Amino acid sequence: MQIQFYNPLIRGYYRMKSALFQPFDLRTWMIIGFTAFLADLLSGGSSGSGFRKQSHAHLGGILSAPYEALDWLKSKPEWLVLAAGALVLAAALLLVLLWISSRGKFMFLDNVVQRRALVAQPWRQFRDLGISLFRWRIVFSLVAGILILGTLYHVWQMAYKQYNDYGDLWSLLPSLLLWGSFLLVSMLGLAYVSLLLDHFIVPIMYKHNFSAVQAWDKFLHLHWQNLGSFVLYSLFILLIVIVLVIVVIIGGLFTCCLGFILLVIPYINSVVLLPFSYWIRLFSLEFLAQFGEDFSLVQVANEQQVPSAV
Repeated sequence: MQIQFYNPLIRGYYRMKSALFQPFDLRTWMIIGFTAFLADLLSGGSSGSGFRKQSHAHLGGILSAPYEALDWLKSKPEWLVLAAGALVLAAALLLVLLWISSRGKFMFLDNVVQRRALVAQPWRQFRDLGISLFRWRIVFSLVAGILILGTLYHVWQMAYKQYNDYGDLWSLLPSLLLWGSFLLVSMLGLAYVSLLLDHFIVPIMYKHNFSAVQAWDKFLHLHWQNLGSFVLYSLFILLIVIVLVIVVIIGGLFTCCLGFILLVIPYINSVVLLPFSYWIRLFSLEFLAQFGEDFSLVQVANEQQVPSAV
């Protein structure tokens, strides 16, 4: 079986064009854009700024800063309680957003598959699937957090001890490079799992009314048999995202940065970029459908206006 990339992408584009532009209806865009907004909650990543060493003398202060902050909090019990409360509230907020987005993913998928614009019905209809996905994402987030934060903590402790004992980190450079490579590979692996979850596990859950665990069990057999195709798919998605970023930057510059201001607002961002998110959602479904009826969510009723594969 020859797995294609270009043809599913083109078919997804024509389906998106037919659903959103033939005819264009602002109300439909606003409703589907809202479900896309819910689906993408917590999906975006923020790029952290790296530490730039100002001078060799400041390195020890930077490495010891966490200990100093902890000692300061211990000396100020009221601030310690406040910090703990803030962490609890932040964790609760993240859980709420994770729960909403887990249900939102099925709402957006249902609107795309059924070619409609609904909010209340899919919110109720896919409650159980959303809860199953929510539970799986909690476990995944905990594993990812422990892996990344644990690695960073180990590297910091190693660097702190080395600097205090010997006054520099040069002899530790090979270990730092090794752990940095491990962290990079781990983050890439976690990003890959997250992409598989959004693009393939959610549709399998939707089609078969499976729990997240059952969907992974069904998908992994397919995944390992076609590992190269799925890795290429992830690279293809990365390329598409890079092109989109370039287009957005150019569009923002041509609108005298007004476009950037609009895209900062999350819901407006989802509505403006709805053709892209709708297209990518359809692309994932078209790609998955190549592996047989068990993995196909493409509806025959949507076949009109879609060109034949080249």
